[in-house]
Amino acid sequence: MKKTLVLSAAAMMLVGANSFAKESTLIDFSLLDADITVKMSENDQGDKPNENKRTVMDYSIAAGATYDQAQRDLMKTSLYVEEWEIELNSSARNVNSLALSQVKAAPVRENAKVPFAGQKVMGVRVLFPAVAANANAVIKPPFDIPAYEPLSTADDTGARQPQTDEEKASGRTLFEADSDDTPAYGVVKNVGTIKSIAVTTMGMNFPHKLYVLLGDTDGNHRRYLMGNLEFDGWKTLTWNNPDYISEVRTREIRVFPIYPRGLPFVKFEGFQVARDALHAGDDFIGYFKDVKIIYDKAELTTERDIADEDLWGIVTRKEKARQNAEMTRFGNKQVSRYIERSKMATEDAFSSSLVEGSDSNAQSNGGATEADAK
Repeated sequence: MKKTLVLSAAAMMLVGANSFAKESTLIDFSLLDADITVKMSENDQGDKPNENKRTVMDYSIAAGATYDQAQRDLMKTSLYVEEWEIELNSSARNVNSLALSQVKAAPVRENAKVPFAGQKVMGVRVLFPAVAANANAVIKPPFDIPAYEPLSTADDTGARQPQTDEEKASGRTLFEADSDDTPAYGVVKNVGTIKSIAVTTMGMNFPHKLYVLLGDTDGNHRRYLMGNLEFDGWKTLTWNNPDYISEVRTREIRVFPIYPRGLPFVKFEGFQVARDALHAGDDFIGYFKDVKIIYDKAELTTERDIADEDLWGIVTRKEKARQNAEMTRFGNKQVSRYIERSKMATEDAFSSSLVEGSDSNAQSNGGATEADAK
C-alpha cells in the first residue's frame, strides 16, 4: 500500500516548486467521436454509430420499477460530441436560437497542417440575438462528469462489463486518463494549485470572449477567462494564474493530515462564450480541440509501512457515497429526458385520406396530383 503524504503544493519547498508541476490534458474532443451504436427506442433499426464507447453511461439505475428490461437497455448516453448541450442565458434565449444552436463533430481536413488532421473536433453553432444585449452560451456535457465512477470497459452495445482485477488495481476512475501520458476524459486527480490553462481552438474573427468552466472536489465552480476569439485559424489560448507564487520561500506552508483524505480533483464543466451588447449578434461558429492544465500536485506518494486504507477503508466509503450521489443526480435527469423523448411525435407528415394517383385529386401547377407533389 502506498503512503499518501498530503502537503499543499505550497509546502513542497524541500525539492523546489517546479519539481512537481505537471501538465495533463483535461479533455480531448477528438477522442469523443461516436464508435458504437446504441438503440434510441425499441423500434430503432439504425446502425449508425451514435455514442462514444469509452464514456458511455447507463442511467437505468435511477429508473423506477415501471420500466421493463427492454426499456432499461435503452437508457444510455455518453460524452459523444454531438450529445453536448448549449445553454443560453435569458437574453439569448428564444425559440429560434434554442432550435438552431447546436454542437456537432467537425472533421478536420486530411491535409490540414495540424497534428490532428483527419480527426474530428467539437464544432459549435450559437445563434445570438440581434438586439443590443449582453448574451452568453454555455457549452456543457450531457451530464455532470462523475469523478468517482469505477473504471470498466463497455461492449459494442454500451453495456458496462464487470470490473476486472486489473482495473481495480489501477486505482483510476472511468473519466480519468488511462495513463499519465494520455488525455483524460474530463477528470484529473491529485490537483493542487492550477498554474495555467490552455485551450486549442479555431477562431473565425468573432469578438466574443471565451471562458473555461471547471469544478473541484469541494463543489466549487469557477470560470477562467481565456481571451477573445477575434483571430483567424488555430490558436492556443492560455490563462496564467496571477496569484501563482513560483518562489517557494514566499509561499504559505500548509500541512494536512496524511490519512484519511481523498485525492483532490478538477473536472471539466464546459465552455462559456460571451457576446457583448456592443457587438453584432447572429450566428457564432467555433471549433475546440482540447483543454490542458499545468498544476502543482496536491499529494506526494511514497511507500508506507502500514496499508492504512486496507485496514480502515475510510476513503473507500467516502468515495462510494459520493459516487452514489453522483449517479442519482445523473440518472434522474437522464430518465426524465428518456420519458420526454418517448412522448415526442415520430410522424413527419399526415397520412393521406385520398387515393394516391386518383383523377379526382386536385392538380398542382406542374400538372401533378396532390399526392404526387408530396
